[in-house]
Amino acid sequence: MLPIRDENPTRRPAVATVVLIVVCVGTFLFIQPSATRSITDPGTAEVIDQIEFSYEYAAIPCELTKGRPLTAVEITRTQARGDSDACLDDARGPVPFPDKQIWLAVVVSLFLHGGWLHLVGNMVFLWVFGNNIEDHLGIFRYVLFYVLAGVVGTLAHVLLQTDSTVPLIGASGAVAGVMGAYLVWFPWARVRTLFLLVVVPVWPRVPAAVLLAFWFVTQFFTDPDAGIAWAAHVGGFAFGVLMAWEARRDERFRNRLWAHRYRTTGTGPWNNRLGPGFSG
Repeated sequence: MLPIRDENPTRRPAVATVVLIVVCVGTFLFIQPSATRSITDPGTAEVIDQIEFSYEYAAIPCELTKGRPLTAVEITRTQARGDSDACLDDARGPVPFPDKQIWLAVVVSLFLHGGWLHLVGNMVFLWVFGNNIEDHLGIFRYVLFYVLAGVVGTLAHVLLQTDSTVPLIGASGAVAGVMGAYLVWFPWARVRTLFLLVVVPVWPRVPAAVLLAFWFVTQFFTDPDAGIAWAAHVGGFAFGVLMAWEARRDERFRNRLWAHRYRTTGTGPWNNRLGPGFSG
């Protein structure tokens, strides 16, 4: 199931959404080691480079809960022994990346991806749902909202995986926040969605509420061994829903949050695109 486009016009071009996509793609292509871009099996040197890059720049639950970078012992136990919860209370020995800014890594992680499928999936969802959220929030508030949703998603993952020594990367939590806001503000917008039924592709016009609610529920059935940080998805999505619902409920908060072109004193029925008090 993959959204292709929505039938929900905007008043302004999605400048920030395009920039976020360009930054994520550019980081993947030109900054992250080539192991993440290899379609075939990468070489040993490439894999080592990618592992080192992730431990140096990505958010890691153990580092955030202990307030320090991982030691060589913890990294070795994770990579060589497969112990994903190798966090130690009395960690000693050399630290491979002693200058790592562990809290800055939470934001940096939002622009890193683990492979083509991971990257393309996130960017498609961001492209389909991000433009309308940006249009209503304005560029600055939209980018701030995006980053905050990603941070909340990361913290939700950390809350459930406090001893994890596995790097967390991806924009999924931030994109999930955008999807949560879209669910509240534009529930009945039609979304062209690609379904693969056996080998026959179909793309019906699905209400956003159905598509997004289905996506949210499926997160709780994620295979625990799939390496997917489903809690980050849920945390980011919940943040988006709560922020958007408060804006929908409270006129004063909404008018502080939304761009000037959508501010209104209307209290009538909620319009799927323009908000309350509009008939068209």
